[in-house]
Order: sequence, then C-alpha cells, then structure tokens
Amino acid sequence: MDVLVTGGAGFIGSHVVDRLLADGVGRVTVLDEFNDYYDPAIKRGNVAQFRGPVTVVEGDLRDRGLVDQVFDEGRFDVVIHLAGRAGVRPSILEPELYLDVNIKGTFHILEAARRAGVSKVVFASSSSVYGVNPKVPFAEDDALLATISPYAATKLAGEQLCSNYSHLHGVQTVCLRFFTVYGPRQRPDLAISKFCRAILEGRPIDKYGDGTTCRDYTYIDDIVEGVMGAVRYDGKPFDIFNLGGSQTVSLNDLIAACEEACGRPALIHQMPMQPGDVPRTSADVSKARQLLGFAPRTPVREGVRKFVEWWRQSGAGAAAS
Repeated sequence: MDVLVTGGAGFIGSHVVDRLLADGVGRVTVLDEFNDYYDPAIKRGNVAQFRGPVTVVEGDLRDRGLVDQVFDEGRFDVVIHLAGRAGVRPSILEPELYLDVNIKGTFHILEAARRAGVSKVVFASSSSVYGVNPKVPFAEDDALLATISPYAATKLAGEQLCSNYSHLHGVQTVCLRFFTVYGPRQRPDLAISKFCRAILEGRPIDKYGDGTTCRDYTYIDDIVEGVMGAVRYDGKPFDIFNLGGSQTVSLNDLIAACEEACGRPALIHQMPMQPGDVPRTSADVSKARQLLGFAPRTPVREGVRKFVEWWRQSGAGAAAS
C-alpha cells in the first residue's frame, strides 16, 4: 500500500508516518509546506527521525501543479490529509489565509485524488466544527449551527467537499474530528506544551478566563490508532467520526496536571476569554469505537506526564529541568 500523508512533518502527521513505517506499508510520501506558523526546524527534526522508505516533498497545497505532480508520481492507494493552517485564534487574525489554504488546498487534494483514481482519502477535521453546541457529549449527527471561528468554518467546508467527492466521483472519504490532541512533538502554541514548558522554565502561563472552560484532551497515540482505524475502514463511501479522549477536563484541572507532572507550581498570568474559544468540547466516540475499533486509553495526567518526560529528554527540555 502506497500512502500520501499531507502535513506529515507536523505533530500528528509525523506520528502517523512513524506508525505507517512500523506497520511496513509499501511506501510513504510526505507533502509538507514547512511554513513558519511555528519554527520549521521542529518539523525538519521530525522528518529526520523517520526510519524507512519515505519521500518528502516540500510544497504548498495551494500550488495545484505541484499537487498534481505529486499524485502523478506517487500512484497512491490512500491519502491521509492532515495538512492545513491550524488554530482558532490565528484564523481570526488571518481569515483569508485560512480560507485559501484549508479550503482550496483540500479541493486540490480531492481533485488530484479523483483524477489519479485514489481509493480513499482520510481528512483531518476538528472538534471546533461543533462550535457552541448545547448538547453534550458531541455526536457526529448533531446539527452544526454555530461555528464561531474561520478555522472551524474551513474544517466544516472540508467535510462538505469530502462528501461532494464521495457522492459525485466515488472517492471514499473518511472525516476525523480530532479533539484537542497532545503529546510528544506537540506544536509549541498548544496549551499543554506551552504550560509545561513555561512551568519548567519558571515563566508565567497565560490563563484565559476563570479556568472553567473544558476540553476533551486526546493523547497522540490514541489519535494515531483512530487514524489507522480509518485507513482500514471499509464501510460507507462517506463517513465522519469523532476521535476524542472521552475525558473532559477543565482548564484549572489541566494546569494542576501540568504542575504535578513538572513538580513545580505554575505562575499565572490572568487573561480574559478569547474570541472564538468555545466553553466546552466533549466527544461521543461510540461510533468510532464500534466501526473503527477506537479505544482511547491514556488519561490526561498520564499523558501530560509522558509529554514532560519527552520534553526533559529533548535538548531544550534538559536545559530547563
């Protein structure tokens, strides 16, 4: 099986590539822009750790000619489309960039997959599509009536494009709604990474709101299992699955878990709630359990401890410990 992983140099993508290589797939191609959303050297470090038959292509999803060339040369069986601009708050500052990369880029991937006869596309969506959803936990068939950020809108649009290509062109598409993924190699802008690094380095952390907002945190190893389940899935031509940790944790409790793992108290810099932040995310993963064999196993305190252990073993972490 030959697989294309877009965004394969990033946090989730590099773990997915590692798993594909460990499982002995035929060939893996990574398409990544290595943009400056965060330090590109981090992604290059992720790529340097790959062990196995990997081809890395540096390029932009918006470059349709390049995307078509990658598909012409790759002859892929499966595409795992993880690439795109991430983050709710940055999308509010640069909405046009997010619309361009996440929607047009996804269109380019789907159109190239259609033209090349790819049998399956797995698309990375987000829990942010649920927006301000009064129903808890969130289920895949909930009405999505209140997305509150450009990022969420682009992910919902991506799901709709996947549905289009499945219905019109027979490309099987599986959309995975990720719920707050964390763990080793986590992007430095995400909460657990920011909090633990700041605590270990003796810097204050920004705490937005009163600490009662809640998130369903999902450890990276559990997410990778869900992605592999989607690759194996042989069900409907178009489907959507929640991938969450089935454990909704308040911001206050998350900070406490970070303090425990770091062995130090946090210095708090109190901030107001930010536009685009939702009060709660909570995943109903019963559908993924049944059809993908998804079974999240990592409690937040254990996952945060594993992240801190990894951080301390890395060069920067060792200096801060």
